[in-house]
Amino acid sequence: KLEEFLNLKQLKTSLREDVLLDYYTAGFCWAKEMNFSLMQLSRFMDLLHFVLENLSDKHMSIGENLKELGKAMTGIEETDSERAGDLNFFSIEQTKAIIDYLTISLFKHYKLYEYLFHSLREELVMSNE
Repeated sequence: KLEEFLNLKQLKTSLREDVLLDYYTAGFCWAKEMNFSLMQLSRFMDLLHFVLENLSDKHMSIGENLKELGKAMTGIEETDSERAGDLNFFSIEQTKAIIDYLTISLFKHYKLYEYLFHSLREELVMSNE
């Protein structure tokens, strides 16, 4: 379902699309394990998209992205009205868990994601008929 929702058309041949599907699937499964409500799940997925978009489209450094995440999580600055995490949706424990999750899933591997989104490379596709 996420493949369709994300409009991934070249999943079998695109490393970028494969990584995106893995990123969002892992985040969705983690949020479900946290027993987030539907609204919390939606906000969490918005946060996943927000930090990844900061990296991929806005070319933010890890420091800049962490600052934007902090603003989004505390509601200091509404980046896009529906994209801010806003602590009203999450308890303090949930907020800490979200930050821990983003740290291990994205920020710990930030250079790899930067390479994936910003380096020009020829993808070698191998198949077995």
